[in-house]
Amino acid sequence: MVSLFTVLLISYVLGSIPSSLWVGQIFHKTDIRNFGSGNLGTTNAFRNLGWQSGVSVLVLDFMKGFVATYWVAMYAFEISNGPLAPPGWEADAFLKITCGLFAVIGHMFPLFANFKGGKGAATACGMLFGIEPISIGISSGVFVIIVLTTRYVSLASIVSSFIYPISLLVMRYGFGYYVDGSIIIFATFIAIGIIYKHKSNIDRLLKGEESRVNIYGSKGEDSVEAKVESGA
Repeated sequence: MVSLFTVLLISYVLGSIPSSLWVGQIFHKTDIRNFGSGNLGTTNAFRNLGWQSGVSVLVLDFMKGFVATYWVAMYAFEISNGPLAPPGWEADAFLKITCGLFAVIGHMFPLFANFKGGKGAATACGMLFGIEPISIGISSGVFVIIVLTTRYVSLASIVSSFIYPISLLVMRYGFGYYVDGSIIIFATFIAIGIIYKHKSNIDRLLKGEESRVNIYGSKGEDSVEAKVESGA
């Protein structure tokens, strides 16, 4: 019989995989924590490792949240011989939310990187896709458009997080699509948390000091490539 503790521990360990750190070490022979913001997240990877590595980190971080929310939760639900949810909760919904949440916590405070990780936007996106794919698909589309037009990954994360609970409200009250109220409340807290974690980015954006990603061949002054070329 699987316990809730075991399921959440697996989700946390999965979320703790430091994608940007390992991609930087394997493909660039460098520690991304020594560049840019020093953050182990998608934004810093895009900005300092280039768009190819940035996309790789984005996909890996997304999958951490999705796998925990969908596959780990589903497997636990299938093999469990007893209740894994408190009274008043459906086990399936409870497991998806808690497994995904622990994956996000693992990303923010990773076991394999001295508990200093990323801001959780990509992993939370994967988690939310595992819970309700339509609304997070809308937010993902907004994310891509903003990155391509502005080259600000942080701005894309902030705006897409803000839009996510709004899209759920529009789906429920504008189009009659059934969305459980608890998911809307949960999505709102997730969005607030992600935006709050980007407070330093918001400050730099307002001051015009935020770095752009080098998706069109440009190199930020803090990037791995720029520092190598300058001999730093």
